[in-house]
Amino acid sequence: MFKVLALILVFSGIPVQATAATEEVDLELVLAVDMSGSIDMEEARVQRSGYLEALRHPDFISAVEGGYLGRIAIGYFEWAGLVNQASVMAWQVIADAADAEAFAAKLEARPIGTRPWTSISNAILFGTSFIDSNEFSGVRRVLDISGDGPNNTGQPVTPARDAALARGIVINGLAILIRPSASVGPLDQYYADCVMGGPGSFVLAVHEPEDFAVAIRQKLILEVSGLSRASSLRLAADQPAADCMIGEKLRPGFLDR
Repeated sequence: MFKVLALILVFSGIPVQATAATEEVDLELVLAVDMSGSIDMEEARVQRSGYLEALRHPDFISAVEGGYLGRIAIGYFEWAGLVNQASVMAWQVIADAADAEAFAAKLEARPIGTRPWTSISNAILFGTSFIDSNEFSGVRRVLDISGDGPNNTGQPVTPARDAALARGIVINGLAILIRPSASVGPLDQYYADCVMGGPGSFVLAVHEPEDFAVAIRQKLILEVSGLSRASSLRLAADQPAADCMIGEKLRPGFLDR
């Protein structure tokens, strides 16, 4: 209850003193899932199914159990122009298959729906507060963001990203390229240059619906295990840098101001 209240107060501009950590875990992991209007219902269902399959997969459980403490804390929310408060799932410790199944079952029972606009910055701000206000002390803290388009509302994405990195939070990305929303340049390059950050951070791209579950599972295993494979997942260094304001510039009327 405190965590929900703290998030409400933070987003109301009221300072909140963080609670003392009560449990040590290998990882504090937040799954921030894009449910913006450019995600149609078919993609939304494929995305949800991918997360469920990954959370239930034996390789994910093995990665959790193989950690130094053998447990992680995980939270979940969906976002579009704003964070869908009804989608926020409270933090849960996962230490074995039964814990993972309990979390997956709660997610599976949630309704699926999309909302207007795409604000990666709001997702990062919410995710940062969500992590800072929890009751866990993780060796690592990771915000895992999926998305099919660039930031186009709310504050610019880079200041939100930089604030999260300053709090010791690593941001990883999953760029959904099945039917990406309007952008100029590759979306995975945009995520690499404008969204991800922190030690070992990386971006994975999904091009086909059937690849979604595998990509999510791969990403969760990398995040839980802390494997240093990030360099092989980064984009080529000679790619031109993405315009981190491209989503805003594509918004009708933005350049007329």
